[in-house]
Amino acid sequence: QVQLAESGGGLVQAGDSLRLSCAASGRTVSYYAMGWFRQAPGKEREFVAAISSGGRTTKYADSVKGRFTISRDNAKNTIYLQMNSLKSEDTAVYYCGVSVYSLPPADLTKFGSWGQGTQVTVSS
Repeated sequence: QVQLAESGGGLVQAGDSLRLSCAASGRTVSYYAMGWFRQAPGKEREFVAAISSGGRTTKYADSVKGRFTISRDNAKNTIYLQMNSLKSEDTAVYYCGVSVYSLPPADLTKFGSWGQGTQVTVSS
C-alpha cells in the first residue's frame, strides 16, 4: 500500500510563490497518474492538477492554469506543484492522491491513498 506525504505549505502574501512536494512510500507510483486537490474551509475538495505516469500529460483546473505547474520525478517517487502568483482564493489544505490510471483524470473519485495535506495560506 502506498503512503503519501505532502509538504511545502506555508503562509505567504498574494503574488508570492510556493512549491509543494508529495513523496510516496511503500511502493512505486511511477506507473500511475497522480494529482493535487485542495479543500478550503466549508468547501468540498476540488481538483487542482494531475499528471500522467510518465509526466507528459497534465491537466489543470481553469482557476490555476498559467499559474501552477505540476511535475514529477519518478526516480524520487515524488510529485511537485509549483504555485506562482498566488491569490487569497488559493488558500486551502492541499492534498495529493494517486490514481489507478496512467493518464490523469480530473475526477476526485478516481484518486486515493490521500496524504495528510499541507496548509497553504495566502494573505491579501
